[in-house]
Amino acid sequence: MSKLNIDQQSVLKLFSDKRSDFLIPDYQRPYAWGEDQLVTLWDDILAFAIPQGNADAFDSEDEYFLGPIVTFRNSDRKLEIIDGQQRLTTLMILLRAFYAKFENQKDNESKRTLQRLAECLWKTDEFGEADRDCLKIDSEVASDDDKEEFLFILKTGEVTPGQKSKYAAAFNFFKDRIEKFALECPSYIAKLAIRVLNNLILLPIEAESQGTALRIFSTLNDRGLPLSDADIFKSQFYKYFSQQGRKVEFVQRWRDLEETSKQVFASSRANPVDELFTRYMYYERACRGIRDTTTQGLRDFFEANDYELLKNEETLNKLESLLGFWVQVSTQDDSVFSPEVLRRLFVLHYAPNRMWTFFVSVYFMHNRDAEGKLDQVMFEQFLTRTIGFIWAYAIDRPGVNALRSPIFPEMVRLVNDEPVTFENYKFTPQHIREVFTSYRFTNARPVTKSMLVWWAFQGPEQEILDLETKLEIEHIYAKRRAESEASLSDDSLVEALGNKAFLEKRVNIRASDYRFVDKYKYYVGSETLSGRRREGTKNVELVALAHDKSDFVEADIKERTGRMIDSFVDYLDDAGLLQSS
Repeated sequence: MSKLNIDQQSVLKLFSDKRSDFLIPDYQRPYAWGEDQLVTLWDDILAFAIPQGNADAFDSEDEYFLGPIVTFRNSDRKLEIIDGQQRLTTLMILLRAFYAKFENQKDNESKRTLQRLAECLWKTDEFGEADRDCLKIDSEVASDDDKEEFLFILKTGEVTPGQKSKYAAAFNFFKDRIEKFALECPSYIAKLAIRVLNNLILLPIEAESQGTALRIFSTLNDRGLPLSDADIFKSQFYKYFSQQGRKVEFVQRWRDLEETSKQVFASSRANPVDELFTRYMYYERACRGIRDTTTQGLRDFFEANDYELLKNEETLNKLESLLGFWVQVSTQDDSVFSPEVLRRLFVLHYAPNRMWTFFVSVYFMHNRDAEGKLDQVMFEQFLTRTIGFIWAYAIDRPGVNALRSPIFPEMVRLVNDEPVTFENYKFTPQHIREVFTSYRFTNARPVTKSMLVWWAFQGPEQEILDLETKLEIEHIYAKRRAESEASLSDDSLVEALGNKAFLEKRVNIRASDYRFVDKYKYYVGSETLSGRRREGTKNVELVALAHDKSDFVEADIKERTGRMIDSFVDYLDDAGLLQSS
């Protein structure tokens, strides 16, 4: 069981402890407090320490809880801050602003207050003398250009005219508020400072390791963004590049990686850079021959052998290359991909799960040439087979976890230059027909939209749409019509695959409940009375249906359903995914 040191402490007790040597590590985010947060903290402190503006109304037994500080003692014996760095930074700036106020005061109260503030800000010798060059806190935040300003302010108690950082703004804010309070209540200023030291309470939680500290943080933190795995990985890269004297280069490359990942993986539920690392992880797993369906956690995978993978520039190069590939996918770059590849990538965008992104990432990493390009014919064949298998397996054995058993071995085959065949998982035509016939293609099931997009792109005339286009599921024979006319022999036919098609949201909102004959103008497009053109759907099959049919009835639903299933079986056969007879 992990050991924890938990002891509620005052600001004075925590900061003046000779063992208190805080480090804001390189994977933390830059200081972010703005004026609203500073005002709230100052007003709360003032209301607590000087109740109703009367210092004598204060009860010395009262306490004001500021929150937890989660740390662990690293290999350099420093207390590495995992949670609480924003409030800890703010407190240090506040204490330095108080110190600047009392520095030239001659009365005994001010001198004693100054001594206690010094013990919190700087390390002291055995006689209690502060060493102004040795702060109680240090910052190594990799992406913070202003951290030197923070350390300068703590050492000097000054902000120069050119300093515009959030640290400088916070120091100036507290300095101004302290000065204003001292002018209004000169006899209270020392009491205010000493009550900040004695009665503001923190809950330091010292864990025995970084991993334990991070788990505690994830449990406690429900306010802001928790540290992502990428924050930890960044610190390892940062240390590696710093040792080579290439710190500035790395910081810029990492920023580019973060910004591009945010754009490319905006829809991901994970941190965007975590998503990139996850896709890359499957390539590294495959290279190591890992077929195990129990997937190791992202952080656990990369921290193996003391973060060996992250102490290598080649890993960062590969991550950048992989990200560049996904940029091309997300922008549908026709200067890189052939029309047929772009069509298949569009279909995969509507896959029932995201396993394809891992599989395609492995394919790209292994098969890219020196310029990061792929053979388009080979890539098209791979994508065709991937679509067929994932679509069929999602209906035959629903759930992304079920895909691990067939996909993971194929990833290993990929990096060993063996063909992707799914040899042990091929289907029979009869089984596919039975499964598809009995499967309920409800709108809530992701594979329903997957099948409808796949079907639309079986027509060679179907053009790809922008990936930002919102697609919904259209009931060609409207649900409301089925309810009002009661004209279907089986109510379930309204949810049959053959009664559905993808339709842009902007069109579906207008067309959803109409009879088929009335949907013509929505499918094909129309002009308003004012002469404005209302665009129809880009779904070529729906436009053709509108032109060719005056109605869409039960027989059409059944015929279209059968045609879709037959076509999918043929697709699997062409992709080499059916068992030999």
